[in-house]
Amino acid sequence: MNSRLKILSWSSIRTRLITSVLLFTLPLIVLLLYNSFYSIDVVRNQVANSNRNMMTLYMDQIDQSLEDVDQYVNSIAAVDPDLLVMGTTRQPDEYYMAKISLSNKLSQALAIYKSMDAFFVYSDQEKELMLSPQVGRPFEERERMRVFLNQLMLDKNSNGSLLHAADWKITQLNNQYYIYHIVESGGSYIGAWVNANRLIGALGLIDLGEKGQSLLTTSGGIPLTTSSLLQDHGIELNHSLADYYMTGDKTRFLVVGSPSLRGDFNLVAVIPDEKILENLPYLRSLITFVALGSLIILPLGLLMLRREILLPLNRILAAMKRIREGNLDVRIKAAPSAEEFKLVNETFNTMMADIQQLRIDVYEEQLSKQKAELQHLQLQINPHFFMNSLNMMYSLAQVRNYELIQELTLCLVGYFRYMFRSNLSFVSLKQELDHVSNYVRIQELRYPDSLTSSMEAPDYLMNASLPPLIIQSLVENAVKYAVTLDEAVHIHIRIELLDTTDEPKMRIVVQDTGKGFDEEVLKELQEGRKLMREQGGQVGIWNICERLRLLYEGRAQISFANAHGGGAIVEITLPMNAETEHS
Repeated sequence: MNSRLKILSWSSIRTRLITSVLLFTLPLIVLLLYNSFYSIDVVRNQVANSNRNMMTLYMDQIDQSLEDVDQYVNSIAAVDPDLLVMGTTRQPDEYYMAKISLSNKLSQALAIYKSMDAFFVYSDQEKELMLSPQVGRPFEERERMRVFLNQLMLDKNSNGSLLHAADWKITQLNNQYYIYHIVESGGSYIGAWVNANRLIGALGLIDLGEKGQSLLTTSGGIPLTTSSLLQDHGIELNHSLADYYMTGDKTRFLVVGSPSLRGDFNLVAVIPDEKILENLPYLRSLITFVALGSLIILPLGLLMLRREILLPLNRILAAMKRIREGNLDVRIKAAPSAEEFKLVNETFNTMMADIQQLRIDVYEEQLSKQKAELQHLQLQINPHFFMNSLNMMYSLAQVRNYELIQELTLCLVGYFRYMFRSNLSFVSLKQELDHVSNYVRIQELRYPDSLTSSMEAPDYLMNASLPPLIIQSLVENAVKYAVTLDEAVHIHIRIELLDTTDEPKMRIVVQDTGKGFDEEVLKELQEGRKLMREQGGQVGIWNICERLRLLYEGRAQISFANAHGGGAIVEITLPMNAETEHS
């Protein structure tokens, strides 16, 4: 019993959520809204289908009338002798007789094809346009079309697509749209035109409501017939006519239409939504009542939902977002909320404290591991070098060359002093180059006629920081694999500054004149694989790659190549920033 009361407690999120949902989703409101909008949708679909069928019927009639005119014009162009004479004869008498005869034929045809405003014939040879208009057509309109057609014919080279088109074309003259079609026949052209407003004159008898209208449009939605309705109500006609759609700013309109098969235009009906729903007064009243009731209840429900659910969730989400950004010190502050949210907040805070402590422990362990690994890599010394140095000193002692023994001893002292500075992660470039000079001098004493070297580094980079033994390891690798007793080898070290857009970088290039990398070895180096060929092989170049990875975390690059004239080239690029400054 107590557990049930606890579940039904007002402080439980379950009870509060159920109460909030009931405020928004009462079954009666849902049912009324569904029935109301479903009924409206059904009525709109029926009206849209009815008017679409009507538009299709009228569009078919318009297309049929245009097709009849096409057939008549094509028959004249194909077999009429008068049109042929007008395009080919050079006798003025024959030309004018043919012109009069053809004009009479076209005037008689206008009585049959009443949908057309005029027929016209153009003689390319005489550069003359003949119009046969319907009786009662305005003189200004005929003159506008005469000027347009004359210009069209004179520029027929650039208007070839209009003169040889199979469908009817559209042009705009003095804010009026005209539909025309032209057929070529030898040296003449014959065609017909009609004002778009007259083409749909019979559609004005259709009852589409006080604000409704039917009109012709282009496929891009531009009205071809006069209409102030579109601009006054913000009606858009550039949507697809595959199905009906609603448009309009304040007053909503249903738009349906049918495309023409004879030209690039559509017949569209614009029907006001109030005309569609005028037979549903009770339904509209019910919708209004439900809408007003919902507007009253909705703010109260949203306020409760925000206070009891959204605000606690937002506090959790804000804390998680800050944690994702790396701030592990975030905790959710205590605030009045449901019991479930209190439990979640307390568990979250405890979990974050444990994670923060665990992360600190793991980080300290990783630092210790990396430090030990770096010290191990830096302390790896080739035992052959040590033994060879002692042998050299013994040999010089036998021949009593004390000057070279002193020089060799000083170089070895500097060399081993530098090698045992294992507590440093970075040294200056000057210290590294001094160490390299000691190492190279020792090797030059070992191979007196087989090894030479040179260094090229600007003074302003001498205080730049880099990991110890980076350059020396590359030089040691070159001595090991390039120097032979058969041919002298030169090792060149070049240091330069790269001023890139993101941060300045230091480029180190070590190049020798030996035989270069083996193809197999070079391939493995370029692919980043670890070499395990000889004893100590992994301590050389692999040592450098591992240390750069640990110290720079991917911000340093190393590349390997063979020079065209022979020899190996190793290039290292190191970032120069405050984190790696030598102190």
